[in-house]
Amino acid sequence: MVPPQPAWLPALATYLAVIGGLNLLWEVLQLPLFTIWTTGTLAEQAFAVVHCTGGDLLIALTSLVVALLATWAVGWPQRDFWRVAIVAIAIGVAYTAFSEWLNVYVRRSWAYSDWMPTVTLRTVRIGLSPLLQWLVVPTLGFFIVDAVVGRRWRSDPTETRGGE
Repeated sequence: MVPPQPAWLPALATYLAVIGGLNLLWEVLQLPLFTIWTTGTLAEQAFAVVHCTGGDLLIALTSLVVALLATWAVGWPQRDFWRVAIVAIAIGVAYTAFSEWLNVYVRRSWAYSDWMPTVTLRTVRIGLSPLLQWLVVPTLGFFIVDAVVGRRWRSDPTETRGGE
């Protein structure tokens, strides 16, 4: 007999697959908002998209793990699903604001084009597109996990969602 699969494994796999695909699309679409759009070669642009998408996956995974530890959600995803999601999204947005500051102003690893809308945080202008990316993409990712994997929880009356 095959032992039951832990619920967190399909939730994590679904989340990372969705996050990977959506971040790849977002990185391609926001490329004109960075100077590499006009100064980089096609190979440099392709590398930037792949590199940044890989970084996005690492940020998403790290944010989720830190959120799980910070909330001590041992029953995730059946319990505390949205509490963990909100904390993970907040961590992702905070890290993105820090990373944009570090890479645009300190390291000068990339630069915004004139098309990039920005928000001012204290004395620093941060690109709005990367901040929105970390609000929109993980939110969609968590909604999709809840819709796809969450059907298993809702169809099994013995499993509870912990007040959700």
